[in-house]
Parts: sequence; C-alpha cells; structure tokens
Amino acid sequence: MRIATFNLQNMRLRGNHLDGARDGDVPQDRGPQAEALDPADRALTAQVIREADADVIAVQEVFDQATLDHFNAYDLAPLGADYPYRICLPGNDGRGLDVGIMSRIEPARAQSHAQLTPADLDLHFDQLPDDQPIFRRDVLQTEIGPLTLFICHFKAPYPDTDLVRAIRRAEARALQMLVERAFPDPAQGLWMILGDLNEPARNENHAAAIEPLRGGFATDLLDRIPREDRWSWHNPFEHLYGHPDAMLASPALARRWPDAVPRIIRSGMGLETRRNQGPHLPSVGYHRPHASDHAAVVVELEGI
Repeated sequence: MRIATFNLQNMRLRGNHLDGARDGDVPQDRGPQAEALDPADRALTAQVIREADADVIAVQEVFDQATLDHFNAYDLAPLGADYPYRICLPGNDGRGLDVGIMSRIEPARAQSHAQLTPADLDLHFDQLPDDQPIFRRDVLQTEIGPLTLFICHFKAPYPDTDLVRAIRRAEARALQMLVERAFPDPAQGLWMILGDLNEPARNENHAAAIEPLRGGFATDLLDRIPREDRWSWHNPFEHLYGHPDAMLASPALARRWPDAVPRIIRSGMGLETRRNQGPHLPSVGYHRPHASDHAAVVVELEGI
C-alpha cells in the first residue's frame, strides 16, 4: 500500500471554480490576475497526485466534501488518477480548511473528532477551556485494510506565542490519547498519524509542541531522510524551509517496514523555491502557477 499526505493550500470550490494554491496574504495572490492562475494551480496539484500514485492520500486545507468531489471529477479523473472513496467532514477552522482522505480502497470507517473537548478526555490545560473543541481543525480517524490512520492539521504557528504553542501541544496530547483509546497497547498496533503538524521552521528556543507524539510513542518516517533533505514546505517571503508534514508510525509499523523511506515530491512547487533543483512540472511558474506551498510526501508499505 502506498500512502501519501499533501497539504493542498486553500482549496475551495466557488460555483464551478476551484480556488488556486494561494493564501491571499500578499498582493500578488489577490485580484483578477491571481484568480486567473487558479485553474493552472489545480492542474499542477492533480499532476503531483498522479505522480505520487498513492493508494491512500491524507489531504489538508480542503474546504468541504463538494470541493474534494469536484477536484476528483474535473482535475484528477481526466488524468487517470480517480479516487472513488473521498471523505471530508466539517471541522472547526473558521475558513473551512478541513482535513480529508482520498482512497482507492474503501475505508472501513471514518470518524471526526472535531467536537472533542479536553473534558471528554479528562484533560485540563491552563490556557484552554475544558468545554471547547480541542482540535483547531479536526482529527479524522479511519481504518483502511490493517491500518488505522489519524489525519490531522494542527494550529498554525503564527504568531509564535506561548498560547499558540500551548494549543498545538494540547492537540498533540489529545491525539496521543485518541491513539491510546484505539489501541490498548499502542506500541503493538499498526497505525499512522498523517498530516500537517505545523511545527515552525524556526524553533530554536522552545521544545517541540508535538513532543507527546515523539520519543518512544511514534517514529516519524521522515527522520529516515537526511535532515537537509527533509523539507516539505517553503515560505518565500521569509525564506523559510521546514518539514511540518509528518508520517508518524507506530513502533510496530516502523519495525515491520524498516526500509520504508518516504519520498518528497517537490515537482509542483514554484521556481522561487531555490533549494528545489528539479525536476519541475512543465507549467510551474516562479511564484505561481504551483501545486501548493507544500510538497507531497509518499511512502510505500510493501505487502499490504
């Protein structure tokens, strides 16, 4: 089974028009000229997904189910990359940036945790209300074949304040507990955490907010890539490179597939991403068109 994770950067369906891979926070990504590049962006997004050729793709920053269905029908299917099973459930992001899954294999189930609160888990955090949703987007839990997948997108690290770090750490602790609820002995289960954990590219002075998910609890398969080649995201305006995109594997899964090394597909990233020497998809531009400000990450688990 080939598994991928991909942050699609603000994909939203408006009528018959898919928003492009842009956040709209800089002048060149606003207005009619920017909108005119949206179809080219999404064509590149689809080409990256075809290149990944994954059986299962965890996606982030998708507005809703209709958006995912439209993208599959009008961008992926014409390339021969159709995904018959698609799930995008409503989350908590005020802009509608939800998580989802596309799969060639029918999921046994899919469960949202958007409404989960600290009180539901018997947790308490000094900086968070006990009765409010703990996940800023969602954690989508699904079972595909022998694997249980937890698809997430943690709080963005802007501004990088004590409160923001506390929110992300609370999300990590809650996700750890979801895994522990699903598996009486998490070390022996076959599970993966996939998605954008939003650890900041600059983190010199603070312990990682996602520390509850690291150490002996899970293994980030991207750690099997040399550190300098691990980046999967680029912010051209601050010249930052980072690897917020994660594939956290259970200890049992990491042992069973010791040679499973993720591949980072950067072919759809803009030419301004100077560390990316290629290859580039033919229609990629300097800033846009591009597939996303994230790369796709894909790993092969042979034998299932």
